[in-house]
Amino acid sequence: MRLRTPGQVTAALVCAGLFVLGAAAAATVSRATESYETPAVMLVREDGRSVSLARELDDGRPVLLNFIFTTCSSICPLMSRTLEEFQRKLGPQAAKVHLMSISIDPEQDTPARLSAYARKFHAGPQWHYYTGTVAASLAAQKAFDVYRGEKMSHTPVTLMRAAPGKPWLRIEGFVTPDELVEEYRKLLVSP
Repeated sequence: MRLRTPGQVTAALVCAGLFVLGAAAAATVSRATESYETPAVMLVREDGRSVSLARELDDGRPVLLNFIFTTCSSICPLMSRTLEEFQRKLGPQAAKVHLMSISIDPEQDTPARLSAYARKFHAGPQWHYYTGTVAASLAAQKAFDVYRGEKMSHTPVTLMRAAPGKPWLRIEGFVTPDELVEEYRKLLVSP
């Protein structure tokens, strides 16, 4: 029988723990097809321009939508990093999809703050960040069923739609960039 050093035992336990956490995270991802009614609200993009949420969603391109806040240190950076990698993996095709991140903390997330956040995650020209009034943010959150009472209770949700009038794919939980690219490509070819 071979004796193990404390370092080997610790390494084995860490690896086992990471495997279990990874399996648990993968198991908690759910997908559903949904229909949503877009509220008639105005938002402010990171460039300071006031825009209609409905018009931004219905500009003819496929849409990937999530809800974030810039001072978040857990869920939001992971979701933003996934979208960053998603756009990188799509390469030139990324210009054909509209990535949208709506702030759930509009009182703190000014256009300038959103611009800095966008730079941090290397947002391409197709990826826009939105803020606005508290009422507009709440209306958007409630319309897409992501409102959880307060910002610290938010959960990772990515919404994807192939075109205006099509149903939304709702992905709850953390997906990898590769999984997101696969879901996006499947969505584009679905009837």
